[in-house]
Amino acid sequence: MTIKDTGRIARRNVRIMFQTIETISDEYRNRIQSWTDYFECSAYANTYAQQEDGEPVITEERQVTFECRWCPELAVVTSDHYRILFQGDKYNIVSVDPMNYQKKQIRFTCRKEKR
Repeated sequence: MTIKDTGRIARRNVRIMFQTIETISDEYRNRIQSWTDYFECSAYANTYAQQEDGEPVITEERQVTFECRWCPELAVVTSDHYRILFQGDKYNIVSVDPMNYQKKQIRFTCRKEKR
């Protein structure tokens, strides 16, 4: 392990939880969707600045990128069936970047879920 690799590991200093959505049926056969915990790991979190597109900003849309070490559990994560819990907030996954398919890191770009 080189010094460069040690620095990358040390900066992954936050814990995030991936959740997946499941559809279940109740006793009346109503379909209910619920979020369940899928996988917890360490990540590096980087926030985006608010970008204005000419219109006045009414609400701030906080975006965060999470950089995680590649593992088979994260390789199946998609933007439509998963979300991330970070510091008590829910983040919808906007895009998944497998970082040149080298199986070393995965980057998730997320937007904070509106309440």
